[in-house]
Amino acid sequence: MVSYPANGASASGYEARPRTASGKAVVVLQEWWGVDDHIRAVAERFASEGYLALAPDLYHGTVTRSPDEAGKLLMALDIAQAEKELRGALGYLRGLTGRPAGTVGFCMGGSLSLFAACTSPDDVGACVVYYGGHPKVSFDFDRLRAPVLGHWAEHDGFANASRDRCAAELERRGRPYTFHTYPGTKHAFFNDTRPEVYDREAAESSFARTLEFFGRSL
Repeated sequence: MVSYPANGASASGYEARPRTASGKAVVVLQEWWGVDDHIRAVAERFASEGYLALAPDLYHGTVTRSPDEAGKLLMALDIAQAEKELRGALGYLRGLTGRPAGTVGFCMGGSLSLFAACTSPDDVGACVVYYGGHPKVSFDFDRLRAPVLGHWAEHDGFANASRDRCAAELERRGRPYTFHTYPGTKHAFFNDTRPEVYDREAAESSFARTLEFFGRSL
């Protein structure tokens, strides 16, 4: 865990450093469970590909496996405070690499990935959304400059309404984006700690596309 400045205060997150640095960085944004072992593993996975990865701890130490508690934490998230912490995370990474970072997030974090790209357009060079959804997050698409890559499950009543709204707004403004929907999958198909929804083929395919996208865009 590391600390970084955020709007005059401090925030924290899980940092994974690559053995061989590429000079590129990525912000990994949590699901509604918090910065759990899965999110840390995702950060480490990006580090193994040469990226400096930071997962901001937006729940400030709280992690849960209870869907009921996770739902309460998601709804209680202070979006204005989260924006400050995300801006701080991006500034911290830019100070280390000298360039804009990528953002990638899952479920709640998928929405926050796009949110960060809209609110900090100078510091986000590429944005990846995995089945993003959060009822309290709205997007200022007019400020967005980063290209967007989206990964969506076929069977996902929660997130796919957000997918369709985002696609319409991006299309209307002529913003560059590519969305993939993975046949037969359910929400959270990337999370290999949840065997009831994990889909290995979709997870591996989406990660390969993400690496290619970041490699080309950052």
